Amino acid sequence: MSTERDPAPPGPAGPAPDGPAPAAGGAAARQAAAAPGRGAARGTGAAGGTGAAGASAALPRRPRASLRTRLRRDWQMLLLMVPGALCLLLFFYVPILGNVIAFQDYQPYLTVWEAPFVGLQNFTDLVDDDRFGLALRNTLVLAGLQLLLFFPLPILLALIVDSMMTPRLRRAFQSIVYLPHFLSWVLVIALFHQVLGGAGFINQMIVRSGGEAIGFMTNPDTFPLLVVLEVAWKDAGWGMIIFLAALAAIDPALYESAAADGAGRFRRIWHITLPGMRPVIVLLLILNLGSILTVGFEQFILQRDAVGADAAEVLDTYAYYTGVIGGSWSMGAAAGLAKGVVGTVLILAANKIAHLLGEDGIYRGRPS
Repeated sequence: MSTERDPAPPGPAGPAPDGPAPAAGGAAARQAAAAPGRGAARGTGAAGGTGAAGASAALPRRPRASLRTRLRRDWQMLLLMVPGALCLLLFFYVPILGNVIAFQDYQPYLTVWEAPFVGLQNFTDLVDDDRFGLALRNTLVLAGLQLLLFFPLPILLALIVDSMMTPRLRRAFQSIVYLPHFLSWVLVIALFHQVLGGAGFINQMIVRSGGEAIGFMTNPDTFPLLVVLEVAWKDAGWGMIIFLAALAAIDPALYESAAADGAGRFRRIWHITLPGMRPVIVLLLILNLGSILTVGFEQFILQRDAVGADAAEVLDTYAYYTGVIGGSWSMGAAAGLAKGVVGTVLILAANKIAHLLGEDGIYRGRPS
């Protein structure tokens, strides 16, 4: 019995080659028919040399719904958004129009249209004002200390909480550390006076031991460190929540693989935890840079009399005492506007640097 195969009938492209090619060709055809998208993608990659780009280009794009269709589909969600949008418009965007008085010689008994226009004269007066220079210097020093000493603290707290194995202990620790965020600055300063004040707990212990009371709350030289300590006690736990959410998004299998390879706790933190938290860290760092000149108002005005105006004068208190108390409304508005412009420039610059380092930042530009 002959074992030779009969030649296959010629197809449209000519006679088929000898051997088992027809069977393989039939199997390939059946696979291509079963997965036309995958076959088209492979064919595109082979023909055009584009690989994954050709595969993504071969996929059909969903047509975008029209504006009327989207409004009809999502009108309930848009209706729920209206109160928040109106609040944002009335209390955040409409007051921006009041910054026009920074370019006028504004008086309360005049309307905006009646006040004379003076151009950049108010900003020139700010540069020549020694009190503004003092407020700017204090603001930069306090902002730098808060960025250096306070910003890493929520990250450290998140790492501590994430390493706690007992859920009950974790919940108790979270409740303790972020509860001070809900206290007003009046209560926070009062509590610090009870602990660090002249008649506070610590000074009473020092006096009973034969020493002299220390002016923790009245010393202008140590006031910046006191401010950082107050901010850390009040808001470190609240900032920890965001980093805990970032930690929850890290795949636990990465830790298991690293532990199986012999990596210790600190190596796992350095090579897995911190890289996983890096996008959130960069985002919050950019936001903090944008508000670096806004170090607070209530915290400083409550302690201004205790440490003196030279130590507690920041841009927020300068705008208040110059504009509201002193009556120079245009000067106060110019100080606030300058602070906002500097913050905007810092946000844009930091976001651009984040893009150059490969991070998303706050927003991504439109792809070219």
